Amino acid sequence: MSLPPNFLDELRTRTSLSQVVGRKVLWDTRKSNQAKGDMWAPCPFHQEKSASFHVDDRKGYYYCFGCHAKGDAISFVRETENVGFMEAVEILATEAGMHMPARDPKAQEKADHRTKLVEVMEQAVRFYRLQLRSGAGSEARDYLSRRGLDDATQDRFTIGFAPSGWQTLWDHLTGQGVAPEQILETGLAKPSQKGGKPYDTFRNRIMFPIRDARDRTIAFGGRAMDPNDNAKYLNSPETPLFDKSRTLYNQGPAREAAGKGQPLVVAEGYMDVIALSSAGFEAAVAPLGTAVTDVQLQMLWRITDEPIMALDGDKAGLNAAYRVIDTALPLLEAGKSLRFVLLPEGKDPDDLIRSEGRDAMRSLLASAQPMVQLLWRRETEGRVFDSPERKAALDKTLREKIRTIQDPSLRSHYGEEIKQLRWELFRGSSKATTSGTRSRGFGQPQKPSEGARASVLVSGGKDVEVRLREAVILAALITAPDLIPEFETQLEAMVCVDQDHAALRDSLLRNAALGAEDIRAAADASVGTDALEMLCRTRHVAITPCLRKPGDRELARQTITEEFAKLEAGNGLDAEIAEAAEDLYGAADETLTWRLSQAAQARQSAQRAQSEDKTEYDLGPNGAPISREERSAFAALMETIRFDKPRR
Repeated sequence: MSLPPNFLDELRTRTSLSQVVGRKVLWDTRKSNQAKGDMWAPCPFHQEKSASFHVDDRKGYYYCFGCHAKGDAISFVRETENVGFMEAVEILATEAGMHMPARDPKAQEKADHRTKLVEVMEQAVRFYRLQLRSGAGSEARDYLSRRGLDDATQDRFTIGFAPSGWQTLWDHLTGQGVAPEQILETGLAKPSQKGGKPYDTFRNRIMFPIRDARDRTIAFGGRAMDPNDNAKYLNSPETPLFDKSRTLYNQGPAREAAGKGQPLVVAEGYMDVIALSSAGFEAAVAPLGTAVTDVQLQMLWRITDEPIMALDGDKAGLNAAYRVIDTALPLLEAGKSLRFVLLPEGKDPDDLIRSEGRDAMRSLLASAQPMVQLLWRRETEGRVFDSPERKAALDKTLREKIRTIQDPSLRSHYGEEIKQLRWELFRGSSKATTSGTRSRGFGQPQKPSEGARASVLVSGGKDVEVRLREAVILAALITAPDLIPEFETQLEAMVCVDQDHAALRDSLLRNAALGAEDIRAAADASVGTDALEMLCRTRHVAITPCLRKPGDRELARQTITEEFAKLEAGNGLDAEIAEAAEDLYGAADETLTWRLSQAAQARQSAQRAQSEDKTEYDLGPNGAPISREERSAFAALMETIRFDKPRR
């Protein structure tokens, strides 16, 4: 059975040789450079310890410097799986999600015909190139010069010109012996609807040859010289050679440049690619007049793990970026993603490079946004989320988008990132609402009293509970400084939310070996006498039992132990909620519920005072609780009285 050449070309494009080989070898991580597709391993075809087996993932070939084995993905599967050519192709096609073509006994005949069509396209390239240098191409040459495309650039991209005559190319090719049906089949001419002579598809246009990964011309793109032309840019129609959804402009040279470490940039059109390449960004490609397809994304990821989509910053450019996101989300894998650059509005890469230089473009590429940022922007920009319904609608939309990601780990990371962005957005809006409409929602609020305004609970904000517990711990240690060594580890680990508390903590740790008076003086020096006095006089700190009984060392120890336990339990609950609470973008299960309940119980247990009554009680005859210890002591006393009673 013969296979169409284009099928094998696409199979090689979709297949990652390093992934195929990676199933049989262990890569030498010190010698390999995965970012460049340059992989090394001990050869699977002969026994060795050194890594002499080389895989060039960009070009799709392997070679062993020891046994000289070489080939592509198909030959590797044939050798390692001990299968024939067709079976190896079928294995790779299944992995790539491609259907094997139906048995075609005329496949070789079709391959030969395809080769002839390529030759016709190359003849057209030469004709257009000559026309650009002729008198008819003077206006086109002037335009290219104004756009900064010198002769070397024109030669590099084999740019030409299609004259304005209706049958100029047709007459040239037929005069060279090319069959009329071949000219029509390549899309270079169209049949007349009036029964006349076929006419050229491209007229009065600057011509950009479109080549496949093997550098064969398969189509053309033409830019109109007439500003009143209905189509500014025109591509070849679909032909046996050309499928625009599976083709990228400048793919071959870009793949080679990306293999040398350049970032792969996806621009919008031919001129953008040429401008980028001329400025030194040679790994530049462009789709061909359509939104980026899933096949094109796979082609991009075969070249590099994170292509950069460089799009115009206007509405059309944004919409193009958003369409790419919807296409890419279901295809994402760990390490395979996209980054986005939105150019200043009204400028394309050519404009930016010409006006601000290549450094401006380099800076933009270096600051490319991850795809999740653009996804968030699309769903939130220009919208107000001032009601539960609007917030719920946002959650639903984002949840549906993220669920299209197939990789569970990647889906989880997207959910975490979205949760963070959501929290930042709603925290900001809630602050604005709190200071605005909510305060006026149900009549005029009462003026707070002087005591309320001075309250730490009012002035402390959301961290007030933590701040108060820190204050109690520090104040208690000041009253009993000999306890500092005992709690040194916990004190060092205490991350203070208050700057003065942090300074006081550091002072206590530094001066733990000093006497009580010296420690107090050092603390005064660290935070100021007024600040320290304010700490100890704060209403919620002053009522702490150990401060009301400054000489009770055991009470101070008990107070400090309690407060540290409560801080630790609170931090543990916050962490557990962050890790185990139902993920906004995932499904909850019993494990999450159990983890939350355990964390909540731990906090509740810590909140109960460690000095709670631990006495064991018995019930008396009247139902009243009687301390078992006191009851035993009373019984012993009564026995003593009974035996010591004098006899008469």
